[in-house]
Amino acid sequence: MFRHSRKSSGASAPSGLRRTIVLAAACLFAFAATTAAQNVPTPKSVLGFQPTDDRTIADWKQITDYFAKLDAASDRVKVQEIGKTTLGRSQIVAFISSEENIRNLEQHRGFSESIANAVPGQKIDLGKGKAVVAISCSIHSTEIVASQMSMLMAHELASATDPESKQILDNVILLLIPSANPDGIDIVADWYRKTLGTKYEGSSPPELYHHYAGHDNNRDWFMMNLAETRNITKLFWQEWFPQIVWDVHQQGQTAARMTVPPFFDPPNPRIDPRILRELGLLGYKMAADLQATGQAGIVTNATYDTWWHGGFRSAPYYHNSIGILTEAASAELMSPVTITKQQMERQGPTRGFRSPLETATNAPDAWTGGEWSPKDIAWIELTAGRAVLEMAAKFRERYVETMYELASKNLRPDTNEPEAFVIYAGQPREEAVSRLLEILMWQGMEVRLLTEEIEGATDPAKRDDIHEIPGGSFIVMVNQAQKPNVLSLFEEQVYPERLNEKGEAEVPYDVAGWTLPLQMGVEYTPVYNIKDSDYLPGKTEVIHDINRARKALNLSPVSGPFAAMPNPLRNPARVGLYKGWSGSMDEGWTRLVLDNHSIKYKSLMDEDVRSGDLGSDVVILPSMGERSIVQGNSEQRYPKEYTGGIGDEGVENLKKFVNDGGRLVCFDSSCDLVIKAFGLPLKNTVEGLNRGQFYCPGSILALDVDTSDPLSRGLKQRTAAYFTRSSAWEIGEGSAVSSVARYAEDDLLLSGWILGEQHIKGKTAIASAKHGKGEIVLFAFRPQHRGQSFATFPFIFNALER
Repeated sequence: MFRHSRKSSGASAPSGLRRTIVLAAACLFAFAATTAAQNVPTPKSVLGFQPTDDRTIADWKQITDYFAKLDAASDRVKVQEIGKTTLGRSQIVAFISSEENIRNLEQHRGFSESIANAVPGQKIDLGKGKAVVAISCSIHSTEIVASQMSMLMAHELASATDPESKQILDNVILLLIPSANPDGIDIVADWYRKTLGTKYEGSSPPELYHHYAGHDNNRDWFMMNLAETRNITKLFWQEWFPQIVWDVHQQGQTAARMTVPPFFDPPNPRIDPRILRELGLLGYKMAADLQATGQAGIVTNATYDTWWHGGFRSAPYYHNSIGILTEAASAELMSPVTITKQQMERQGPTRGFRSPLETATNAPDAWTGGEWSPKDIAWIELTAGRAVLEMAAKFRERYVETMYELASKNLRPDTNEPEAFVIYAGQPREEAVSRLLEILMWQGMEVRLLTEEIEGATDPAKRDDIHEIPGGSFIVMVNQAQKPNVLSLFEEQVYPERLNEKGEAEVPYDVAGWTLPLQMGVEYTPVYNIKDSDYLPGKTEVIHDINRARKALNLSPVSGPFAAMPNPLRNPARVGLYKGWSGSMDEGWTRLVLDNHSIKYKSLMDEDVRSGDLGSDVVILPSMGERSIVQGNSEQRYPKEYTGGIGDEGVENLKKFVNDGGRLVCFDSSCDLVIKAFGLPLKNTVEGLNRGQFYCPGSILALDVDTSDPLSRGLKQRTAAYFTRSSAWEIGEGSAVSSVARYAEDDLLLSGWILGEQHIKGKTAIASAKHGKGEIVLFAFRPQHRGQSFATFPFIFNALER
């Protein structure tokens, strides 16, 4: 493995002869002790401490300073800024390879781009290609160790002279991203230093560790709401097209020591089987190398699946790349922990993994407890990293050929697939159409404008039923090199019904459906037979700039990518958004939607609500449970100033606010508190049902909307909404509560999976109630889900009007 000292770690620690064997293996794995150049700085020489040592932490400035010094000292390293973060920090990638490869970096980038975007009849000498591997660390910044480990990895690659390392450097171009969330690194580093040596040491910060998304910053990889996602997406799918992408994570302290590929079922049918096989090979190489060091607790085929699109490691599957996720067991940030066997017993089962204390084919060597430190985490991450780089170096041509062959195959038509997807001209909500087109283009998909009308069939069962498709529409051809991405974003997902031995729905890793135009409320249609398609290029114009599309949509040009959208409010109210100290991701996504639409608001902290200082006409409670809102953080884990929630007095102040004429708007989980506090006659029809009776883990459902209600201004009678473990209500007879929208009686499921849909059909999804001089608006779902559900944004905007 990389040269890295490791303290023994409990039951799995090697001893005696076994330790000698392990250290010998480590030496074979390690980069040679003799450095290529004595002036290559070590991390310790720059930081003043060894990264990954207990109770040390490097913030973003220290990390980038180290990489800058490494760049200056080594011809094997080139550091590049790839953009600014949400809060304005420099986001970087370090290119690491042989001196010759670094000198010819642009040439290698062009070659990688050419194989990823195969052109029919193009002849490419695939043997000239280098394997491009991307390793990204600590997108979740409380999973902090990988960002610290990245400096050790970079130093060893910059200073190695042994033959095995030379093979890696000669054959691989590594794109090392020290963190996909630099802002979060500083949030965590500042909090860790503040609490070091106190009883709060090792706790997570009492705020989101991404300004908008928190943990959900790894749920943005097709939507690209976040600056960091866009920076890396541009690096990957517009410039470098890595064949292998490794996203380095941490999981719970009592879980397996590391979970590696292959993953659990179900796989997404749009992922090529070859990708899944190559993923398995890399994962088993990681597991085998870790086992060779004597590291227990390595698990495969468990917990994480390959169904979902929107993660860092899952997006590459749809770009013909191999996406790896590893999850190492955590410490307390950078403080060690001791895990007992009893704690391991309480961990309980997860998908494909009954207990961390049991052995099985996918977990042949159980870890039974002991001390676990940041150094242990770094050890297994470096070992896994070496495994990936060795495979990439030895089978360089295989990975290059795989990407090229998959891209070439995607250009060939398949009669079972649409020929194209058309986004119709003349539909309302042009800004949403523009944003959808920009999202597609940013990911490297070709979008065309129909300069003339064309003819095609939109019914797969009636391919001879040709009719007109108007000029001015936009068309996305399916047979592109990135075909799986086109299909995955436009198609309706049909998640396989998976029940466990109890007849209960098996929980998928994230969500079941995400069809992008449906979420965004954009009208589109698949086209299965385009008349005279050979001549289609003469009737289309490829869109290279979003402002060309905006001109066609009669929209004003924008000066940069993903610019703010116009403020939709005609008569804006004073808006207060409850924030508190619980670090609610739903609050963060709400802020993002308001900021993206230039809507002013005041963030309300716990003390504001407790004092009654709301200063607002409308108060929004994002989707948060009653305990988080009312009780807040515990004093056992956080200093007093970050604890206590809004308290009972805050609840009374919200009631007074409404009685005095204010409007209280509640999303999903926060509705339970308000229904209870105000005594509203609403019953959640899915409360208490088990997963064998009702389950909808994250899917797009149809709403029937009362378009006469002021809250529905601009909405269609049938509207798509995002439901993720949400609610549905029955309204008590004779009450003053009205139903603004209901879950559809017919054709309820639009994309994803729902079990027991009869429990919510026709039930209320949005309700409003007069109370005193004011009003309460209740959303049973999240109308701004992850900043993706543009279709239901207008409900929010209408609720923010005076």
